[in-house]
Amino acid sequence: MGARDEGAISALAEAIRSASRCVALTGAGVSTLSGIQDFRGKNGLYRTMNADTIFDISIFRHDPSYFYRMSGDFIYALDDKKPSTVHMALAALESAGYLDAVITQNIDLLHTKAGSRRVIEIHGSPAVHHCLSCGFQQGFSEVANVVRRGEIPRCPACGGILKPDITFFGEALPKKALEEAIDESRKADLMLVLGTSLIVHPAAGLPERTLRAGGRIVLVNDMPTALDDRAFLRFEDLETTFTGLLRTLELDR
Repeated sequence: MGARDEGAISALAEAIRSASRCVALTGAGVSTLSGIQDFRGKNGLYRTMNADTIFDISIFRHDPSYFYRMSGDFIYALDDKKPSTVHMALAALESAGYLDAVITQNIDLLHTKAGSRRVIEIHGSPAVHHCLSCGFQQGFSEVANVVRRGEIPRCPACGGILKPDITFFGEALPKKALEEAIDESRKADLMLVLGTSLIVHPAAGLPERTLRAGGRIVLVNDMPTALDDRAFLRFEDLETTFTGLLRTLELDR
């Protein structure tokens, strides 16, 4: 890491130290470090399959086997995935009192696994599955065992189809999570925008809310975004940036 990079990371550390309210917005790029494919990156899901079809609610209702067959390796192998450097760093920042919340577009549960306590999952989560017929709830591990056997998870109460509490295309985002995310974005005087190309709305509009309220944003992403020229700081490599940040804040012990 050169002197210029070190200077930028020192500036990032100072911005985090001095912020009265700091939040993070994370996208799929954060989890590629854990071996999880993103959607639109160089090796993303859109290169190998049609993710829009897999997560289409009308298709799911017509033929849920398609979703469970196509998403088996992507979602139902999450037990084998470990949090990345960035997941662990965000949990450390929260524990040290520097970070107030993580707003995530991801559905991989890794922020919680890393130890983050305030995680706002605006695209939902597979932690809970609901029966589409009677509303019965079942946890991720039980459903994952069924999916890994090549079966469709069904409700033990009525035999209906179980669906993960992930927001599919054609469904509204979880209202409470979205309201919390908007509120945190407005209140933040510093938002860390990590591993997202800021294409998918409404998540892509959250940094704008911070900017309009007078706050600053820091971007860390390996692809350009529409807000690059409005960022207080801009980095490309997540792992290098957060390794250096933890060292500068003396949280790497």
